[in-house]
Amino acid sequence: MDRARAESHQRATGAARPGTASAVRPGTASASGTARPSGTSTALLRATHPGPVLAVTTIAGLLAVAAGRPATTVALVTAAVLCGQLSVGWGNDLVDLARDRVTGRADKPLATGELGIGTARVALGLAVAACVVLSALLGWRAALAHLGCVGLAHAYNLGLKATVWSWLPYAGAFGLLPAVATLAVPDPARPAWWAVLAGAVLGVAAHLVNAVPDLDDDARTGVRGLPHRLGARRSRVGATLLLLVASALAVLGPGGPVATWSLVVLAAVGALAVVALRGEGRWPFRAAMLIALLDVVLLLGATA
Repeated sequence: MDRARAESHQRATGAARPGTASAVRPGTASASGTARPSGTSTALLRATHPGPVLAVTTIAGLLAVAAGRPATTVALVTAAVLCGQLSVGWGNDLVDLARDRVTGRADKPLATGELGIGTARVALGLAVAACVVLSALLGWRAALAHLGCVGLAHAYNLGLKATVWSWLPYAGAFGLLPAVATLAVPDPARPAWWAVLAGAVLGVAAHLVNAVPDLDDDARTGVRGLPHRLGARRSRVGATLLLLVASALAVLGPGGPVATWSLVVLAAVGALAVVALRGEGRWPFRAAMLIALLDVVLLLGATA
């Protein structure tokens, strides 16, 4: 009787029996009392890696504006790149699911169970389909350039990230991004050589900077890309030097007189480079990220 009353109490209160799983479900408060964000839409958004998605999509749209594309083309470029980036984010989390569980990535909804694998796969498929259709509307030249960007990003997720060639997808994808804007209809045109080269150099630098915070987690799961082989310090130094090269290309590449504002930004890049090379704690990383942002500003200004 006592046992029956206890079991009845457990059912009524939702308490878990010893030796069984907790009654806590994804999307509810955890056993420790920490609330998790609820809802499939929220989990899907978080799984896209929204920061990089927003950054790359914004840059692509601004490059289209700088290239003098009409408003409809700017909107198509932005939409195509957005869908491509969404697919890359969801694809990354699907490929890294086992690795993220091993390293306890609480920021990954798939790893925590807040987002179902099936839901993520459907979202990935829809994003890829939309990316292909929207890219095709830009004309075959721009479509090839953009689908090349997206293909390189997925190739990174699917295995290149763990090799010495981990830098290659970043160089190719960032280098092709200016071409997506200039090759779009109407009146497709080749991108400037220095814009492509500056984009590629910026991409490799972004890879080195982006990988440094995750070096330890990656090492535990067997990822051995270029930043892991270089180590944190050499990756930071290499990224800073590459960012300086990208800055110089964006300022000097177009030829002709250099605008005063470009020289001011270049001086700021130099000051931040000192912090990136000699700073302590998180300051080198922050300085490198700021240089990357200023490089984007220089690139956009030079292509306008």
